[in-house]
Amino acid sequence: MKEALLIGASGGIGSALVAALEEREVRVTGLSRSGDGLDVTDEASVEAHLGVLEGEFDLVFVATGALELDGRGPEKSLKELSAEAMEAQFRVNCVGPSLVLKHAVRLLPRDRECRFAALSARVGSIGDNGLGGWYSYRTAKAAVNQIIHGAAIELSRTHRQSICVALHPGTVETPLTEKFAGGHKTVPPQDAAQNLLDVLSALTPENTGQFFDWAGERVPW
Repeated sequence: MKEALLIGASGGIGSALVAALEEREVRVTGLSRSGDGLDVTDEASVEAHLGVLEGEFDLVFVATGALELDGRGPEKSLKELSAEAMEAQFRVNCVGPSLVLKHAVRLLPRDRECRFAALSARVGSIGDNGLGGWYSYRTAKAAVNQIIHGAAIELSRTHRQSICVALHPGTVETPLTEKFAGGHKTVPPQDAAQNLLDVLSALTPENTGQFFDWAGERVPW
């Protein structure tokens, strides 16, 4: 049986991913803030929770993230920017997944295919940005994309069959997107989870370091 480590297991997408993986006969170890006290923005917490894990995981999936923090949603204009909001977005959406990746490397097998995936967002694509706005969230997601791309290069030197990618799940019906979906088509978390796992299962080591959407299409950086 394959093994997966799911970070953010109690969230809307995270819990759906746990269920979808178990349907595929994958044994899941799930960690979250609400269930286990894991704070992905605190390295001591990440090290403590991942440090006690043993064995190897075929998949490490980071499904954490936030669009609205401390009551502050995405900015519509530059005049709404604040250092505090930008730093908070960066900590949750970039620093958190980065720290998990740092401490998860030892848990990935070197003798077979292994996968590390982190949720990103299409709005983090610089090449796809034709609307502007949403500065803090866009910037944090663009930053985690850079982490994934760079880490994939390093990881492939020691884990030659590794696949390290950023994934855009689409607009998912969760509390995170409820207020901001607008006219975008949304999908239930269960469908999003199946889509993401289908994409992941089809990837090969040649795809490492790239950014894919829920349909398996590459998203421009």
